[in-house]
Amino acid sequence: MSSSSSSSLLRDDDLTQETRDLISSLPSEKGWLVSQMYQFQGRWHAQALLQGLLLCQKHFEAKDSDIILATNPKSGTTWLKALVFALINRHNFPVSSGNHPLLVTNPHLLVPFLEGVYYESPNFDFSKLPSPRLMNTHLSLFSLPESIKSSSCKIVYCCRNPKDMFVSLWHFGRKLAPQETADYPIEKAVKAFCEGKFIGGPFWDHVLEYWYASLENPNKVLFVTYEELKKQPGDSIKRIAEFLGCGFTGEEEVKEIVKLCSFESLSCLEVNKEGNKLPNGVETKAFFRKGEIGGWGDTLSDSMAEEIDRTMEEKFQGSGLKFSC
Repeated sequence: MSSSSSSSLLRDDDLTQETRDLISSLPSEKGWLVSQMYQFQGRWHAQALLQGLLLCQKHFEAKDSDIILATNPKSGTTWLKALVFALINRHNFPVSSGNHPLLVTNPHLLVPFLEGVYYESPNFDFSKLPSPRLMNTHLSLFSLPESIKSSSCKIVYCCRNPKDMFVSLWHFGRKLAPQETADYPIEKAVKAFCEGKFIGGPFWDHVLEYWYASLENPNKVLFVTYEELKKQPGDSIKRIAEFLGCGFTGEEEVKEIVKLCSFESLSCLEVNKEGNKLPNGVETKAFFRKGEIGGWGDTLSDSMAEEIDRTMEEKFQGSGLKFSC
């Protein structure tokens, strides 16, 4: 795509010959965020992030102390980054001090996006990150670097109701790629979503891989939902803290972190308002739309919502995983 306002992660300015050769052999589809997306290891990718994935798989060396935050796009990534950053750094950066990094820095600048960093800065030295290293990814469990899967590092996976996730992604796309979405009706996007054909998709495969991994190895993978975080933020952050081995001794710290990282608090900060951009060209404001549960109703028709519900009921049948509205 060519829009100058779009994220560098949606363009193809700096592809290596290796990536171009691979892409030429892969199945491709027109997307609603990019003109073409490519299927690799069972998932659909933009060209830039496919290159980031390849470099990440080849070069990233996990440490046992690492913490990986995994999500589908638009499934609470920004919020999860803020919460876990505040959680693991609460002794270095007490929330009560009034000069916390989150007050002046967007969460995406505090927690590196693995495959994005490998595309934009392939020589980035991850070994210089403070321990425990905190990073995030949208990669499926299958596509994670082998060192992440074989080490004792921890993975926190956050899942969101698919209708809300789709709507959030749709509106995000309209900000990042207005021309692409203008040429791609939402009814067609819903159909593609239900066929698994969107960046990072299929949704159900991504979710189920981490869901089953959390059941099989609960010391390695923690599965949380966006809806749990919204409805019971204190209990959820305590659960994450216990999983990471840094549990709380008092309730006041929990309340302070929940308040600092709330949608209301973060979205009102100057650093997250209009005009401020990340290095990849995305406005920080784009990561804060509504943050609601059930907000899909203002965008999806009844028939579109039913199409998503039917698909998810079929795909998740027998898994034991249910989505709140």
